[in-house]
Amino acid sequence: MRWTLNRLALAITSMVALAFLVPLAVATRQIAYDRAVSDARQQATSLVTVLGVDADPTLLTNAVASTTAGSESRLAVHLPEMAAIGVSHTSDAQIAVAAEARRSALAAVGGGMVYLQPTVLTDGRTVVVEVFVPDAELTRGVWAAWFVLGGLAIVLVAGSTLLADRLGSRLVRATRELSGSARRLGSGELDTRVTPDGPRELRDAANAFNTMADDLKSLLDRERELAADLSHRLRTPLTALRLDAEAMPPGPIGERMRQACDLLDEELEAIIKGARLGVQARGQETTDLVEVLADRLAFWSVLAEDQERPWEVVGGDEPVLVAVPRSELIGVVDAMLGNVFSHTPERVAFRVTVSPAGLLVDDAGPGIANPSLSVQRGVSGAGSTGLGLDIVRRAAEMVGGQMVIDRSPLGGARVGIYLQAPARPRKVRRTVS
Repeated sequence: MRWTLNRLALAITSMVALAFLVPLAVATRQIAYDRAVSDARQQATSLVTVLGVDADPTLLTNAVASTTAGSESRLAVHLPEMAAIGVSHTSDAQIAVAAEARRSALAAVGGGMVYLQPTVLTDGRTVVVEVFVPDAELTRGVWAAWFVLGGLAIVLVAGSTLLADRLGSRLVRATRELSGSARRLGSGELDTRVTPDGPRELRDAANAFNTMADDLKSLLDRERELAADLSHRLRTPLTALRLDAEAMPPGPIGERMRQACDLLDEELEAIIKGARLGVQARGQETTDLVEVLADRLAFWSVLAEDQERPWEVVGGDEPVLVAVPRSELIGVVDAMLGNVFSHTPERVAFRVTVSPAGLLVDDAGPGIANPSLSVQRGVSGAGSTGLGLDIVRRAAEMVGGQMVIDRSPLGGARVGIYLQAPARPRKVRRTVS
């Protein structure tokens, strides 16, 4: 934008300068020409005055030598049937034409032009006074005037371009600040605000942006408080469930119920804390995927034992840090493992693979018939809410990775998350020789 404004100012100022300078340059040359001709006319008039007094050749010789043009060998007096007095630069034919016409004339000659002024003596003879004007005299001062005009044009064009650049710099700076603030706000920095600067329209846009950011932050704060309040309300029925679980006799079912209540209590506490932390604080949280997976497998392994499901874990020897809040990562792992228990029969084996590349869950079930439909929010082929795998997809997008749904090596479905999107293969141009 800044370069465009500079070019626009340069083009407009250049056209305006040319519109004025071209006529001024022509007028300057014409003024120099008229000045030289006027000077020649004055020189000739002074000789005509002398001829009106006395046409003696000796007197005329002295008069010619006393003039400026005569001293520079540029003036001559042509008497009938006599040689020219002074230095002549024109032909006899041009002198004869001027004498016959009896009026002043200009004639072009080599190296310049001559001014011919005929006059009639008292005895009726016609005398022609010739004044030679060289080319240098016709253009005297023209180049200096053109140089000054050209310098003035350059100064005007450069000054206007510099002024446009300063104005454009202010405009571009305000625009960049507004766009940068919009990007920071979109990335979760809710405290981002813009200092109004630049033209009135940009200042209005900056004020509107600040108002929008304030409204957005207030809206998110209300949503977080609402989520925290709703989660807190669930504590009452959870307490009732915990009492019922504690009253159950010892055994696998009672133990699983108590573990489920403990997990639900932890989840509610995490939701409340996460909601009140805010988007910006939660976005900076980092969680160990291996640790979360170990905690969740401790819960799901009890159910797998009840359903006689063989399972194994591959990897997990070193921590895998993921820029996802712990509560959300727990939801991702539960969605992937719960998908196995919800959509495969009992006694079907599954395998969990964890590494710095991501997390994969393979099963030996019937597989997923329509992978694209399974990740659509609110759409499910099994009568559920359809939010499970959508949670996995959103987590993958949060870390810049990719969700995968494919055929498992065990024969069933593979559901996983890559922490980094796989690089696309480059196209290699082959040259046929």
